[in-house]
Amino acid sequence: MIKSNSNPFNNHSGSGNLANPRAIILLFVVVGLFAIILAKMQVVGVGLLLALFGACVYGYVLFKNPIIGFFTAIALNFVLLGLGRYVKGLPLGFGIDGIFILTYLALFFSRFKERIDWSPANKDITYLAAIWLMYIVFQIVNPEARSMAAWISGRGLGFYFFLLVPLTLMLINTNKKLDYFLYVWGAFSILATLKGTIQLLFGVDAAEQAWLDGGGAETHVLFGKLRIFSFFSDAGQFGANQGYAGVVFIIFSMTKKGLSKLFFIAVGVLGFYGMMISGTRGAISVPVVGFMTYFVLSKNIKILTVGITGILLLFVFFKYTTIANGNAQIRRMRGAFDPNNKSLQVRLDNQKILKGYLASRPFGGGVGHGGVKAQRFLPNAFLSQVATDSWYVLIWVETGIIGLTLHLMILFYVMGKASYMVFFKIRDPITKLKMSALISGMAGVMIASYGNAILGGMPTALLFYASMAIILNSEVFDTPEQNTKQQLIEQ
Repeated sequence: MIKSNSNPFNNHSGSGNLANPRAIILLFVVVGLFAIILAKMQVVGVGLLLALFGACVYGYVLFKNPIIGFFTAIALNFVLLGLGRYVKGLPLGFGIDGIFILTYLALFFSRFKERIDWSPANKDITYLAAIWLMYIVFQIVNPEARSMAAWISGRGLGFYFFLLVPLTLMLINTNKKLDYFLYVWGAFSILATLKGTIQLLFGVDAAEQAWLDGGGAETHVLFGKLRIFSFFSDAGQFGANQGYAGVVFIIFSMTKKGLSKLFFIAVGVLGFYGMMISGTRGAISVPVVGFMTYFVLSKNIKILTVGITGILLLFVFFKYTTIANGNAQIRRMRGAFDPNNKSLQVRLDNQKILKGYLASRPFGGGVGHGGVKAQRFLPNAFLSQVATDSWYVLIWVETGIIGLTLHLMILFYVMGKASYMVFFKIRDPITKLKMSALISGMAGVMIASYGNAILGGMPTALLFYASMAIILNSEVFDTPEQNTKQQLIEQ
């Protein structure tokens, strides 16, 4: 039997379909409905029709090119929480879930007349994501869990990792598509820094002020100075994520030429600027650890020596000098190098409290049950009264020592195997640089996540999960001939 490779959304359509009487009747019905909507709802009706038209166009493009869904998830991942400050009453949190579902449907229907080849997703990272998801689902019957709504709110802990990894393996499988992923990431990173700069220079808007008045000011207005949060959930996530972009894009820029190189450098520099204005002390660990990781991966003694020297000078600048102390952002970051910092002591005290509580609870207190975020579901529960702050403490609290151990094993396995591939397997130097950029950024995020819940928050989570799939699938990008042609085109 001959298999058809045609996409059903590529079939002939248009004026030829009007020869069918059913198509004519349908056309008149649609036009009639539009006329009624416009007559009854007027301006609102126009907006509704435009939104419906846009949704139809997007759906058509998505089902022809499922990779559009992947890029939409990455883009929405940046702005979703920020939109919540302006749009009230809508379950925006399910937006990412909806895009994932649509993308999988598009992937299925784009291969409607043929069997989908899932072999690209048949990787160890997919199985690791599945194991982690099963553990998160198991948490529903955790005897310590008290709220299903809390579990639903924390569903992204397992589902987003599991859903994104196969999509990344299936859709980001060429150097060109990898670059597109970085361009989308870079564009929104630039927008984030620009929005942050507006907050710094001109202040917050009405919706952001309402968020500050509703409790955000407790952590984001310190000594009369605003900690910049852009359109992210908080300043900690903004600062660390921008540092993440800074590391990845600066290293990645070494694989580019011409305008592409300038774009990547601009994203990196603006990323570091965004990190600085966020006033997030722990974010400084992202570039420090990130670049140190790159220096090691380069296996170049000269680069490693220069890099270590630069990091030592940076350490001396923050630890032993008061240079630029008049700048509030630099002064706050300098606090990250003070072991007697009050904030650090509070976190350590909280961890001692949690250690006693969790000693007899190896599966933790339940997904969504940890930290002050759980107060909307369990306002009087013990775990909702103690701030978790750290990502790893949050995992420990919600999934127990068993969950934390499994989580760390997955992270170290991915980083270890990817580093091994860079050291010994990848032949093409350009691919080595690309994978090193992603690994280095991830290393910085992993360290920064000890101080703040960075890794699992938006937008870092999806960027991190996609990067995990990419670095363990590096063989598909290890094509020297393709990279050479790509560079020639960009010159």
